[in-house]
Amino acid sequence: MEDLSKLQTRREFLRKGILFLAASSTAPFFLTRTALALNSLVSNAPTASLPGLTDDRVLVVIQMGGGNDGLNTVVPYAMDDYYCARPAIGIAADKVIKINNVIGLHPNLAKLKALYDDGQMAIVQGVGYPNPDRSHFRSMEIWHTADPKSKDLQFGWLGRYLDNACPGCSPKEAQINPMGGVNIGNLMPLSMKSQQGLSISLENPDNFRWIPLADEGTDAKQQQAVFEKLNHVVAANLSDPQIARLDFLSRVAMNAELSSNRIREVARKYKPGPGYPNSGIAHQLQLVAQMIAGGLDTRVFYVSMGGFDTHANEQGPHDRLMTELAEAVTAFYKDLAAQGNDGRVLTMTFSEFGRRVAQNASNGTDHGTAAPLFVFGTHIKGGLYGAHPSLDAAQLDHGDLNFHTDFRSVYATVLENWLGAKSAPILGGDFKKLPFV
Repeated sequence: MEDLSKLQTRREFLRKGILFLAASSTAPFFLTRTALALNSLVSNAPTASLPGLTDDRVLVVIQMGGGNDGLNTVVPYAMDDYYCARPAIGIAADKVIKINNVIGLHPNLAKLKALYDDGQMAIVQGVGYPNPDRSHFRSMEIWHTADPKSKDLQFGWLGRYLDNACPGCSPKEAQINPMGGVNIGNLMPLSMKSQQGLSISLENPDNFRWIPLADEGTDAKQQQAVFEKLNHVVAANLSDPQIARLDFLSRVAMNAELSSNRIREVARKYKPGPGYPNSGIAHQLQLVAQMIAGGLDTRVFYVSMGGFDTHANEQGPHDRLMTELAEAVTAFYKDLAAQGNDGRVLTMTFSEFGRRVAQNASNGTDHGTAAPLFVFGTHIKGGLYGAHPSLDAAQLDHGDLNFHTDFRSVYATVLENWLGAKSAPILGGDFKKLPFV
């Protein structure tokens, strides 16, 4: 028997283990077909060559839904136009956490400033796209698909990565590892949707399983028996349409069972890291840390926080959101460091748009355009990227900031320099890479 110490990666272990499983006469036919094809697929998976990194790098995306007020997140405290436009909601210069002599962070982002000082946080300023759309739905769709022009795209930029460039996420490998991407929530975001269905959504590991429609009793046992029978279909002739359909159903059932069993197994082994606050985004990131600690072979995790649509009385709610973000990200990276996994994980934030420069009559801000985003990780090159957009009235676009960094440049950087994928086929073009990785 081959010494397990010679198996270099978890993926190789999975591949060789599944070859043994597929030899069983009770294995679904799709599994037998798949097993023999994995040798070449794994060896040909595209990866980047970054010092000190393995082939199991992870991307975590934090969606800040509603349109985060970038001007009160990264504050241009040295610009007089800022205070002229925001006499009631502008953050006082003496409260701003200074980054340089022009800008600083919201006072509730002190914990993120510690990451910034350690070189583990990058701030990309003035991020947007041409001809911005101020509709929540449309602008979010643009960010999710990485396409400002088309309106009928079915799959997102992360889904296209999982379909075409993710090591270990090929269609055949996905039949035994259907968790290339995991969304924490009950609704799959468009950005994660893929042609091969390589992502799952969950809110609670304990509830992520097949549950009979009937209550306990004879009906429930019958439903379970049918499910198990479906899960062990042995097909012999794929030219028969009925057998082909059974093979497909068998794959779907097996994927669901493999995913739910693996998720719940991981959850049982996890010992919570210290310092997670009681907030929605913190609970989501803790669940991500839980799955990473358990060795889940997943490339992309997606979490969300809402409440950023601050049209009225912005100050209190936005202050709270800044606190939640800073505390959650800090706890997450402390947890990863305790696991020894912090070097594997890059985290990025985004919001569908920023807010207008001037406050409105309700002491809030309306839908705007460009805004900053954050990138976190121990292997990034922290610091500021791009200048803060001008607040001079003559330089504004009808009261909104002009962007100077296309969000697809951020995506291209993450795809190529972190995930090791060619970005042009995924994003539909070549975009300038930024040096934060």
